[in-house]
Amino acid sequence: MLNFAIMLAMMVVLHVVCLLMGVDPNQLFSSKGGIDLGGLAVFSLVWGMAGGFISLLLSKTMAKMSVGAKTIDGTEGAAERWLVETVRELAERANLKMPEVAVYHGEANAFATGAFRNSALVAVSDSIIRQMTKDELRAVLGHEMSHVANGDMVTMTLLQGVLNACVIFLSRVVAMLAAGALNRDGERRRGGSSGLYHLVYFVMQFALGIGASIVAMWYSRHREYAADAGSAELLGSPGPMIAALRRLGNLQPGVLPDSIKAFGISGGMSSLFATHPALEDRIAALERLQQGI
Repeated sequence: MLNFAIMLAMMVVLHVVCLLMGVDPNQLFSSKGGIDLGGLAVFSLVWGMAGGFISLLLSKTMAKMSVGAKTIDGTEGAAERWLVETVRELAERANLKMPEVAVYHGEANAFATGAFRNSALVAVSDSIIRQMTKDELRAVLGHEMSHVANGDMVTMTLLQGVLNACVIFLSRVVAMLAAGALNRDGERRRGGSSGLYHLVYFVMQFALGIGASIVAMWYSRHREYAADAGSAELLGSPGPMIAALRRLGNLQPGVLPDSIKAFGISGGMSSLFATHPALEDRIAALERLQQGI
């Protein structure tokens, strides 16, 4: 949702600038031969990547604000001290710099985010601290540190940027073709062509955006299996991660905001739009890893 909002805001700014300059947005990439596909492709890639990386750079701030997470340093109490020291230990094992550690009030969940591997944020809910054993919680932290070590925040951003670019490019091409066809049919009113362009553009952007979300969510589910396996590697055994996932199955998992839920620990049933595989599928994958299959 954050990515979509940024993309929409950037598009509104572009159209306002065009209006102020007296330029018709649907003529930006028109040429005598038709559509300037090269120029449109470059524009789409730059524009799409910009939206993704702005989202990434804002991720830690937005994450803290959205769940009310408060950074801790271990001086708050015994539980917080154990949490910080465990994250420090896992960061050393993963050859990472110590991330920020935060706690927020909510149902059982945890997440990691941040623009850089060595400047990340790992946050856990107060409920998951209370309801899990230390071995289970260590496995959850290992899962989140694996997201950081694998650079999943950056790779998800790159994927989202490419998907954004494809959505922008295809939406504009279809809209320009539709507007051009209206002109060829004898429509002389400038407003008719421009209105059709904007209508088709926003409809296509919405429809293609749904398709892009399906691809992004598929990749997110794929990375969850990798993060589970990464936790097993950091802890030396899949056992604690299996126990943690079984524990989550018996808890009421907390729902994270869309902007960070791809890097949470908890997930529901699998679907095209799910960020996480079903817990049963993740447990089965870890059991196969445990058996050396």
